Amino acid sequence: QVQLVESGGRLVQAGGSLRLSCAASGRTFSNYCVGWFRQAPGKEREFVVTITWNGYSTVYADSVKGRFTISRDDAKNTVYLQMNSLKPEDTAVYYCAASPRGPSAYTRPSEYAYWGQGTQVTVSS
Repeated sequence: QVQLVESGGRLVQAGGSLRLSCAASGRTFSNYCVGWFRQAPGKEREFVVTITWNGYSTVYADSVKGRFTISRDDAKNTVYLQMNSLKPEDTAVYYCAASPRGPSAYTRPSEYAYWGQGTQVTVSS
């Protein structure tokens, strides 16, 4: 069992930056694919980015390519999401998720077994 806790969300102006953290406890998730998803009010949860268990492969949603960067520090059992050039449309609750499924970079929520509680990111125009 893995417990995930996100942090770092807050109100920021458009064009600003934030770094979200996803800390794992209960079991090391160095063998897990970890992804970030987000959900805006009235919308479905959408994929943002994922990183494979070894950090060798990442996949980004087109909407965040070139602005967001995912990284992992398995020594700290933490995955980070650096978000730059934020836009009002990035406003959402951001969730991290872990998948013990295998070596691939998974992009669908159904492929993830463990989820955090979410952290709110609000970007003002």
